[in-house]
Amino acid sequence: MAFQLLLNFVISFIWMFLKGSFAPDTFLIGFIIGLILIFITRRFFSDKFYLYRVVSILKLLGIFLRELVLSNIAVLKIILQPRLKVTPGIFALETDLRKDWEITLLCNLITLTPGTLVVDISEDNKILYIHAIDISDKEAAISSIKNSFEKAIQEVSI
Repeated sequence: MAFQLLLNFVISFIWMFLKGSFAPDTFLIGFIIGLILIFITRRFFSDKFYLYRVVSILKLLGIFLRELVLSNIAVLKIILQPRLKVTPGIFALETDLRKDWEITLLCNLITLTPGTLVVDISEDNKILYIHAIDISDKEAAISSIKNSFEKAIQEVSI
C-alpha cells in the first residue's frame, strides 16, 4: 500500500512539472491520473489496489464514530436514571484476529467507547476480557463487537 501511495504522489508531482503549474488543482488532476494508472497496472503489484484499503480504513473510522455516539448516549441514559439499574460485569470475547497490531487496535477501540474497557488479554492473544458497565445480554455484546469492530479490522488488514 505504501509503495502504491508513494508512486501516486510521484506521478502527481511529475504531472505538475510537465504542466508547469504548481497549483493544487494540477496536483489533484495528476493524483487522479496516477490513480487510474496504478489501477490499470494493479496486477503487477503484490498488494491489492491501495484505494480499497483506504476505503476500509474510512469505513472503520465511521463505525467507530457511530459506536462512540451510541455508547455515549447509552451511558448518559444510565447516569441520568434516578436509580441505577445496571448489571456490570466482565465477559470473555474470543477474537479471530491474530496480528498484534490488529488486537491492539481492537482493544483500543473497545476501550475508547464509553461503558467498556479491556481488562486483560489471554497469554495466546485469543481471548479478550472486557468489563462492561451494563452487561444484561452478554451474547449481544459479543456479537456487536465481532460484527462491527472485528469485521472492519479484518477488512483493513487484508
